[in-house]
Amino acid sequence: MPRKKLEDLEVSTKTERSAKKTITEATVKAPDQGVTNMSKNKFKSIIYLAQAVDAWRIFPRVFITVYIILLYQVTHWFMALPDPNMNQAGLVSIVVGAGAAWFGLYLGSSKKFKDD
Repeated sequence: MPRKKLEDLEVSTKTERSAKKTITEATVKAPDQGVTNMSKNKFKSIIYLAQAVDAWRIFPRVFITVYIILLYQVTHWFMALPDPNMNQAGLVSIVVGAGAAWFGLYLGSSKKFKDD
C-alpha cells in the first residue's frame, strides 16, 4: 500500500471535517424545523400562546396556590374544633399528604433545558 503525502492527508481531513459539520448541522436543525418554520402555519398564534402558557407554568402555580389556601382553611378549621375526632384528623392528614405529593410533582415538572 503506497504511503500518502502530507498534503493529501490535510485535504482529506478538511473534507471530513466539513462533511461532519454539515451532518451535525442537519441533525441539530432537523427537530426544530417543524417548530421554527411557522410562516405557513395558520395556527402559529395559538402555538405561541401555548408555548407562553407552558413557559410561565400558569396551571401548576394556580394549583399550588389553591392548595395553600385549602391547607390554611383546613388547619384553622381543625384547630377551632372543641373536640376533634379521628375522622376529622384523617381529613387533615389527607389534605397535608396530598399537598406533599402535589408539591413534589410541581418541583419535578420543571423543564429540562438543553444547551444550544
